[in-house]
Amino acid sequence: MDLFSPDPTANVLPADGAVYYHGPVMDAASSTRYYENLLATVPWQSDEVVLFGRRIVTARKVAWYGNAGCRYAYSGTVKTAIAWTPELLELKALVEEKTALRFNSCLLNLYASGHEGMGWHSDDEKSLGPAPTIASLSFGAERKFAFRHKRSGITRSLVLEDASLLVMAPPTQEHWQHSLPKTRKVGSPRVNLTFRSIRLPGQ
Repeated sequence: MDLFSPDPTANVLPADGAVYYHGPVMDAASSTRYYENLLATVPWQSDEVVLFGRRIVTARKVAWYGNAGCRYAYSGTVKTAIAWTPELLELKALVEEKTALRFNSCLLNLYASGHEGMGWHSDDEKSLGPAPTIASLSFGAERKFAFRHKRSGITRSLVLEDASLLVMAPPTQEHWQHSLPKTRKVGSPRVNLTFRSIRLPGQ
């Protein structure tokens, strides 16, 4: 089922979760400026994950930014945060204003074209805490983003526009998986920023 909701108060999911789509949160000129800056200045690297005991280098590229001490462990890899850039701090402030939440870290993803995507998964690592909120800010190519209920298999999807904000609130990660399906229809890059709150040592 395809679903498009420009109303940020409307829950995209039918049950067991809360996902809100804000649509574009800035004008086209600002979006282009941030998009070009991120493509040019972020030290993009292919991700390495461990799946079924095998170490795999992904086609998509990633970077991990955050406050001092923010380490992110997932799929057999551990990342130490790079210090925030002025541009990322501006985007973080924007997302925090829209969500009324605070984030201490951000995983950036670069998909060069529709030939690169992300399979079904949940952002439920222990370092995110028991009830994480993930705020996803997208730039560049429009891409379909899908959700699948872990028990019933019910799916929902929507198209993430350039400069759009999607918020996945609790208990979404507990009950739903999400994915970025591959597509031959998209030939240009998409940059995705997923703002998170990582538990620091001792918390």
